[in-house]
Amino acid sequence: QVQLVESGGGLVQAGGSLRLSCTASGRTFRSYLMGWFRQAPGKEREFVTAIRWSGGNTYYADSMKGRFTISGDNAKNTVSLQMNSLKPEDTAVYYCAARVRTSYSSTYYAPGNYDYWGQGTQVTVSS
Repeated sequence: QVQLVESGGGLVQAGGSLRLSCTASGRTFRSYLMGWFRQAPGKEREFVTAIRWSGGNTYYADSMKGRFTISGDNAKNTVSLQMNSLKPEDTAVYYCAARVRTSYSSTYYAPGNYDYWGQGTQVTVSS
C-alpha cells in the first residue's frame, strides 16, 4: 500500500507564499514522475507542475511559470511545491501524485498518467 501525504496548505493573503510538501510511504516505492494538481470548487482537476526523476526535468502549467517551483528528493520520496506571488485564483485543493509505471509517458499533465494520489491540502488565498 502506497500513501502520499501532503502538508503545508493554509490561508494566505494575495502576494504571499506557501510551501507544500508531499511524502510517499508504503511498500517498496519507486516513482518515475511526481506532480502537483489542483482542483477548485466546481472545476476540473488541473495540472500544476511535475518533475521527472530521470534527468530532473520539470514542467509547469503556463499560469504557474515564474511563481511556482517544484523540487524533491527521489531517494527520500519527497516532493515540494514552493508557491510565491499567490493570487486568489490559486485557491484550490492541491494534490500530490506519483507515477510508478515504468513506461515513459510524455503526457505529464494528464491525471490519468498517475497511479497514486494524496488526500489533498487546502490552499486559500484571500484578496
